[in-house]
Amino acid sequence: MAAEKLRDLSQPMDVALLDATVAAFYGTGSKEERTAADQILRDLQNNPDMWLQVVHILQNSKNLNTKFFALQVLEGVIKYRWNALPVEQRDGMKNYISEVIVQLSSNETSFREERLYVNKLNIILVQILKHEWPARWRSFIPDLVAAAKTSETICENCMAILKLETLLKFFPMPSYRNLTLQCLTEVGALNFGDFYNVQYVNMYNVFMVQLQTILPPTTNIPEAYAHGNSEEQAFIQNLALFFTSFFKFHIRVLESTQENISALLMGLEYLINISYVDETEVCLDYWNSFVLELFDAHNNLENPAVTANMMGLPMPLLPSVVDGIGAQLLQRRQLYAVPLSKLRMLMICRMAKPEEVLIVEDENGNIVRETMKDNDVLVQYKIMRETLIYLSHLDHEDTEKQENRFLVMVIRDLLNLCEMTKGKDNKAVIASNIMYVVGQYPRFLRAHWKFLKTVVNKLFEFMHETHPGVQDMACDTFLKIVQKCKRKFVIVQVGENEPFVSELLSGLATTVADLEPHQIHTFYESVGHMIQAESDVQKREEYLQRLMLLPNQKWSEIIAQARQSVDFLKDQDVIRTVLNILQTNTSVASALGTFFLSQISVIFLDMLNVYKMYSELISSSISSGGPFASKTSYVKLLRSVKRETLKLIETFLDKAEDQPQIGKQFVPPMMDPVLGDYARNVPDARESEVLSLFATIINKYKGAMIDDVPRIFEAIFQCTLEMITKNFEDYPEHRLKFFSLLRAIATHCFPALIRLSSQQLKLVMDSIIWAFRHTERNIAETGLNLLLEMLKNFQASEFCNQFYRTYFVTIEQEIFAVLTDTFHKPGFKLHVLVLQHLFCLVESGLLTEPLWDAATIPYPYPNNAMFVREYTIKLLGTSFPNMTAAEVTQFVDGLLESRNDLSTFKNHIRDFLVQSKEFSAQDNKDLYAEEAAAQRERERQRMLSIPGLIAPNEIQDEMVDS
Repeated sequence: MAAEKLRDLSQPMDVALLDATVAAFYGTGSKEERTAADQILRDLQNNPDMWLQVVHILQNSKNLNTKFFALQVLEGVIKYRWNALPVEQRDGMKNYISEVIVQLSSNETSFREERLYVNKLNIILVQILKHEWPARWRSFIPDLVAAAKTSETICENCMAILKLETLLKFFPMPSYRNLTLQCLTEVGALNFGDFYNVQYVNMYNVFMVQLQTILPPTTNIPEAYAHGNSEEQAFIQNLALFFTSFFKFHIRVLESTQENISALLMGLEYLINISYVDETEVCLDYWNSFVLELFDAHNNLENPAVTANMMGLPMPLLPSVVDGIGAQLLQRRQLYAVPLSKLRMLMICRMAKPEEVLIVEDENGNIVRETMKDNDVLVQYKIMRETLIYLSHLDHEDTEKQENRFLVMVIRDLLNLCEMTKGKDNKAVIASNIMYVVGQYPRFLRAHWKFLKTVVNKLFEFMHETHPGVQDMACDTFLKIVQKCKRKFVIVQVGENEPFVSELLSGLATTVADLEPHQIHTFYESVGHMIQAESDVQKREEYLQRLMLLPNQKWSEIIAQARQSVDFLKDQDVIRTVLNILQTNTSVASALGTFFLSQISVIFLDMLNVYKMYSELISSSISSGGPFASKTSYVKLLRSVKRETLKLIETFLDKAEDQPQIGKQFVPPMMDPVLGDYARNVPDARESEVLSLFATIINKYKGAMIDDVPRIFEAIFQCTLEMITKNFEDYPEHRLKFFSLLRAIATHCFPALIRLSSQQLKLVMDSIIWAFRHTERNIAETGLNLLLEMLKNFQASEFCNQFYRTYFVTIEQEIFAVLTDTFHKPGFKLHVLVLQHLFCLVESGLLTEPLWDAATIPYPYPNNAMFVREYTIKLLGTSFPNMTAAEVTQFVDGLLESRNDLSTFKNHIRDFLVQSKEFSAQDNKDLYAEEAAAQRERERQRMLSIPGLIAPNEIQDEMVDS
């Protein structure tokens, strides 16, 4: 009766009866009972409608064997009849199996207890997948990845599915192979904990076995990529993503056991080969982090505590642990010796182009150098260069980066190639290579005089090569080398009769014969550095006279002609010659500093006379021709001479040592020709360089200039303010330089400001406020720095009460206005410092007179701090109606409480700006600019601590040659 009831499939099956039958089959009853049960189960299995009972059985059965029987029935249907089933029945079964797997594997307890059942369900799912994918279940892999991210046990089961042999056989199918790789990549990047690393490693090992059949290790991957279709190329790109993400999280586990090491090294071999493909920049980022991690560990061998911290070991360390760390690090280096060697070759073979420098003409017709901005190629170059440097430190011998062996071989081959190669274009390329390489190794050049001399003479040859760019690079490289090796050129070397500088000066005219003016200036600067390195005063003066012989002769001729007829100076060719001579002098002055005194003394007074004459010509041209006259080529040329004159004087005074007699010699003669001329001129003819020149003079001679400040103020202040305060656009150069001059006066000649009348001081303060309101960052920052100088100086003066009673409230109001204006975000650091100064001052007791106006305030405050508190609450409450009175009060009280702790004070203001909705929580990087700058400086210090990360020619060290 029971058998007939089970065989009737027209209604839901009695699952309890089925459980009993299955139990009888697997039980210890009589042979007749097991035979009867076996017959019933066979009949059910052969019934074509039995599969419809599967879901009902799985949901209600308590017997694992019964569930397996149901799944066996389902497996047969999937294998032989699946595509014949109605769509809704297929989808229903597919969704049900997926849900049961997720349900069981999402719970730790059920997943462990019913692991066999889950494994069987996984197999059933893959059997369904064979029929459904890709046409009817293209989302399988994304669905799997999404599920894997929800919990650790589901992730573990998803990896178990990926390891199934039946699934792995799909790998040769390109599309499915790519999708599976994507899944492996995303799942491999999940990091649920160390226990699950074992699961990841098992999956990785199975995958590597399959990969070697799909893509044999001997495959030339770059060639396969180049000739592959889009799907095959995508596979290689996804393979790179898989390896980099997998190694990033799990390489430590792979390298910890011997049985996994071969698979790890095989994976690294694949990744190195893939890295030769152009479109796999992700590999370069990984190699950089991989090598950096090895280097940091290697670099900290002498500091076990740092290494232990990187490895997550507890402190303090026992001596045995320290020894173990050292041994482990050595083993790791040995483990990766072969991959690292291949990686060095990769970095050398695939090295991207370094930054490029373009020679361009600016708006004034001057030839200038323009460095290309960062682009993808330059970023790639920096990453690869940094990686190669770490690789060099990990194994010097394998890198073969010993300077003498590398340089001599490279330069010799390049020189030979230059001789053998035909065609100017080809020779120019080789020449640029030679110059680039020699410029990178000043230490080697200092140690090998004959090689240095050969290189410099070769540069002189290149200075006659008129192919575009070669002369510029030759002059630039010469300057770079001389700056680092200057002492070598002023001593008599073994086998020489005289110092190289003397030999060079003898043939100077021939060497520079084919150079353009801007190239000659660079050459003269280079020789100036040589002369500066000569310690013997008499020799130094002799070299300087010989160097300046040609320009001085030309200058004397021009001045002599001008004394005959002043109109001679008006000729445009003469003006260009004068400009060229001044530029040559400026270049030499920048190198020689104080030692340029004798040369500038020769031309100084005549130079001022030419300046005055050209200034009068400019003024008359603009007065008669109107504003457009200043745009003519003639006026521009005249102004170039004026500017170069000012630049020459400023360069000399700035570079010269702080010797009072130099200031007394050069400043008084400039008062009328330069300062007086500035005051007399029409606005369009005033040179902003006058402002920067006198700022340099005051910064240089400091308090010695106090008596001259009134005259400087009288000549410059009022007329410049009228130029720059009409709007925020006109005379941009005058704006910044004007406030730089004011700051120099406030810093070094403050007593002169105290002597100003109250009306003049108000003009100064109004101009400072105008400056820090400016949307131009440099001007605003200069204004804020100037304000801080003024505040500190007045606080320390006898006029403290008088000044702050007049300006405290105005300054606070104006600072809060720019602080809460998003256009002024870059000034945040200085805004905070000004506010901190004000709040500290008001609580310090230094202000003994009330800050409030008794005529307008009907009641007195107990002290200035209470007044400032109430005033600030009222000011901010009015400005931010969206904030409650309690929020504003809390903010102001917080400012007063945290005034002595800059970090807390600053964070309090940051929070307020975000709370007030003036700054979004996301777009506030300018509020952290100071911290970002500190981080950049820490990174620079780190780079300086690792030889090679910063190129030798970029390190501004004044190395003295032995």
